[in-house]
Amino acid sequence: MENTVYLKTPLTSEDLEKLQIGDKVYISGTIYTGRDAAHKRLVELVEAGKELPFDIKGQVIYYVGPAPAPPGKPIGSAGPTTSYRMDPYAPILMDAGLKGMIGKGPRNQAVIDSMQKNKAVYFAAIGGAAVVVAESIKEAKVIAYEDLGTEAIREMKVENFPCIVANDVKGNDIYKEGVKQYQK
Repeated sequence: MENTVYLKTPLTSEDLEKLQIGDKVYISGTIYTGRDAAHKRLVELVEAGKELPFDIKGQVIYYVGPAPAPPGKPIGSAGPTTSYRMDPYAPILMDAGLKGMIGKGPRNQAVIDSMQKNKAVYFAAIGGAAVVVAESIKEAKVIAYEDLGTEAIREMKVENFPCIVANDVKGNDIYKEGVKQYQK
């Protein structure tokens, strides 16, 4: 049975152990953005033993390349990016302390295994509703890799950012379980 859960960042293992796939989650607090080019740079820093541009422990990264902000708004449309492009980098960032990822589409088995090991969760954002998602973003500023344009790392203050638990800390996968339900 799915639940509705309100989470505040930074996240803890205890926050995430109670979640199960299909739960509706509303996240408030600070989250970060990043896509593949930014992830590559973050992983290079981790592998070199250097400091990241933000404290990653307990944090959430939203895979998004937002549209420019219209006048009076902190950000433009901010729909999720397909997540598999971050799969080569996600386990390294979870080992460094990352607790949550937001995107769309399934993850590979190495990422799911790392989520179990690190007690991290993958949230699915609402695809095709970028304007609705953007309404939960109250502030946004670039904090690293401005040269990447829309793919720069942004720090965003969010309030009740809507998403669904797609992979929980037990290794469950909504993309596999959903297919099984419709095969019966």
